[in-house]
Amino acid sequence: MSKILEIKNLTKKFKDFTAVKKVSFDVDEGGFFSILGPSGCGKTTLLRMISGFIKESHGEIFIRGESMNGIPPEHRPVNIVFQSLALFPMMNVRENVAFGLKRQKLKKAEVDDRVADMLARVSLQGFEKKKVTELSGGQRQRVAIARSLVMKPSILLLDEPLGALDRKLREHMKIELKLLQKELGTTFIYITHDQSEALVMSDKVAVMNKGRFEQIDTPRNLYKNPKTAFVAGFVGESNRLELKDRDGDFITTKNGWRLEKQGLDFNPEVLYVRPEAFILAPTEDLTGINRFNVKIKTVLFDGSNTKVSAIESTSGAVILISLPQNAKFENLKEGDTVEVGINYDNLKCY
Repeated sequence: MSKILEIKNLTKKFKDFTAVKKVSFDVDEGGFFSILGPSGCGKTTLLRMISGFIKESHGEIFIRGESMNGIPPEHRPVNIVFQSLALFPMMNVRENVAFGLKRQKLKKAEVDDRVADMLARVSLQGFEKKKVTELSGGQRQRVAIARSLVMKPSILLLDEPLGALDRKLREHMKIELKLLQKELGTTFIYITHDQSEALVMSDKVAVMNKGRFEQIDTPRNLYKNPKTAFVAGFVGESNRLELKDRDGDFITTKNGWRLEKQGLDFNPEVLYVRPEAFILAPTEDLTGINRFNVKIKTVLFDGSNTKVSAIESTSGAVILISLPQNAKFENLKEGDTVEVGINYDNLKCY
């Protein structure tokens, strides 16, 4: 698969502050690439350098092998969708989508055909004459995307476009965006601080922290095999356990848990244990060393998910446990004491 975007040692300095630090990566043609990180990590600055709205301090940007350094935004084969959407409230849906095409002075027949085709692709046919102020949040989102895609950019840049939507609509739009990107085959580069958005939609995700990429990987590998402590703590939920002693084949955490050192081929300082790594009422052949009694503190039911906040009986440590959705644990309640074991496949150490 060919590379549509190549970034080499890209850096941006603002006086004494370096927002992006020697970032290098590439993006496959037709891929959905997300940049995930907390607020202030540099992801918006990076996106704006790719679009040409911010000039890089050092490094190179190539799109389809052509250097973009010094090329103004209007001459780059990219378009951008902002969180604010930046739609024109005085215009109707059709006028918003046609705006960029008219500036290119295309013939009316071509403008009409491309606008009609794009509105059909984003399921807005019949809305052409509606003002954008009359639309729902999700419909306005689709207008903004249609306005960008109708220009046939090589790359569509999306700057936290779902951030202003309510949770239910955001969940719906994640699926719509992914399906639309697959249908059109346009390369999407998407920035977000929401791990769910990145994991659900992306082919590849880059986790960014303090101006650098900590890991670039598939969503599944990011979750299952984080390469750094930051990725383990930022992507998904984890119980963080600091270590106290290492004794031969065993390790002891500061909260008093004694675990077998199996599979840990180095001396970690911190263990990250996913909530699903804890097995309630284990029937597996786990040694007594890897079993603990916990007292249920809170049962957190959230539709398709149930998690338990529990207190480990000996140390008093609070842990988060993810429950399988079956009838076996339906009657679990606050104050119950149960035994848990640990599945080492979901235990990571650093």
